[in-house]
Amino acid sequence: MIGFLRGILLHKSPQDLLLDVGGVGYRVLVPISTFCRLGDQGTQAQLLVHTHVREDQFVLYGFHTPAELELFEKLIGVSGVGPKVALGVLSGIEVEDLVQAIRGNDVARLTRVPGVGKKTAERLILELKDKIQGPHGGAVEPQAPSPKRNDLLSALANLGYSSAEADRAATEVLRLHPEASLGDLLREALRVISRR
Repeated sequence: MIGFLRGILLHKSPQDLLLDVGGVGYRVLVPISTFCRLGDQGTQAQLLVHTHVREDQFVLYGFHTPAELELFEKLIGVSGVGPKVALGVLSGIEVEDLVQAIRGNDVARLTRVPGVGKKTAERLILELKDKIQGPHGGAVEPQAPSPKRNDLLSALANLGYSSAEADRAATEVLRLHPEASLGDLLREALRVISRR
């Protein structure tokens, strides 16, 4: 499973990009929000990645922030919402607005997102309202990725932890030990996860 990629942007469009990682080109589908935050072709980019595997396809979805990735994974867990629809939702509404609309039962706001009808909006609210809370009951906060944080998230993903578990642990250990080495952060993160 691929959880993180860092490389040079060979091609960039609002739907996807081609990332050269050590001589291997990865095609990654991205929401508009991630596309807008990336640099120009030829610059370095880093993405948190959801690897979607089915018997007939292997697709990478890339995100600029842990909040985008977490919401994408929650969206594809909703019945009737696949990766294509989830990516469309994240392209049509900012993370903070999506969280507010779901937690506020705002069907009208959700149906303004292209590809989301009334039934889908109601299903999103029903299935996600209690699942998209931050650590203190607040909305999911987007966080700017740092190389150290991304490396830690990638290491935890490679060990088999979900993006939500990894994100919570990374947030806690980086807040308490911002100057620690990656090895120390990983050990602390594993302790945090084992306590839950």
